[in-house]
Amino acid sequence: MTTLPHRALRALDQFNAAHPWDHNAHYHPWILRQLPGRFDSALDVGSGSGDLARLLAGRAGTVHGIDSDPEITTQAQELTPRATPATFTTADALTGIPADSYDVITCVAAIHHLPFTAALTVFRHHLAPGGTLVILGLSRPTTPGDYLLGAVASPLNAITGWLKNRGRTAPRPVAMTATTRPADMSFPDIVREAQAVLPDARLRRRLFWRYTLVWRHR
Repeated sequence: MTTLPHRALRALDQFNAAHPWDHNAHYHPWILRQLPGRFDSALDVGSGSGDLARLLAGRAGTVHGIDSDPEITTQAQELTPRATPATFTTADALTGIPADSYDVITCVAAIHHLPFTAALTVFRHHLAPGGTLVILGLSRPTTPGDYLLGAVASPLNAITGWLKNRGRTAPRPVAMTATTRPADMSFPDIVREAQAVLPDARLRRRLFWRYTLVWRHR
């Protein structure tokens, strides 16, 4: 027989599925606040449907988005007005980045799909001196702090979905149709490995099952 907690969790999952909202887009304004007002070039790794790349294009001379999923890359191209200085290609994040350097590199909810240390090393190689790397990532909960944030986020997630959808059921945003997978690294492991590759990187746990990393190439 299904226990009451299990029934409650299933009901919450069903409610959230009926009132979806984009947790990654919630952090886009925060990401933009970490960046200069204007910059020449940006690379968005795991660009998905291109939402962040289009925002970056409002400040950048050029933006290049790469994603390993050809279907979502095609959608990004279709959703991007021709005049927007943003391009998208299907490529591997470790081997498919054009041999250039970028003033800004962003990676949203994608680095847990990659070998973590290798990805940070590649990003560092492609970041121009003075440039900024911003990562919004997912981690596997393992600590009391993780579980506390998760407990706080669960009701806020449902309330936010209800408010954003004005109490109506809604389809998932296009950005949420990309391929996903659960995170396998804990936040303490992420901090340790990140600081070994990116000295002085700033990492912080965030609501809605996310963490942020900001590193500036001195």
